[in-house]
Amino acid sequence: MSSGSPETFKRALLLTADETAALLRTSRKAVYAMAERGLLPGVTRIGRRLLVRRDDLLSWLDERRAASPGGSRR
Repeated sequence: MSSGSPETFKRALLLTADETAALLRTSRKAVYAMAERGLLPGVTRIGRRLLVRRDDLLSWLDERRAASPGGSRR
């Protein structure tokens, strides 16, 4: 299993910094910076290793999702 594959995101409880960066389409350095600033949810550190709870991150992304232009049309 390669790091950052879609299968990894579906099965892993905790994402590595690289997997989080791939999911957010940003750099690993940006993930560490966001974690240091307290901008990422579900961050856990084990020694120097940074891990992010997948469910917390996906919920956070869903909450931050921008509404579609024009709103909903019915």
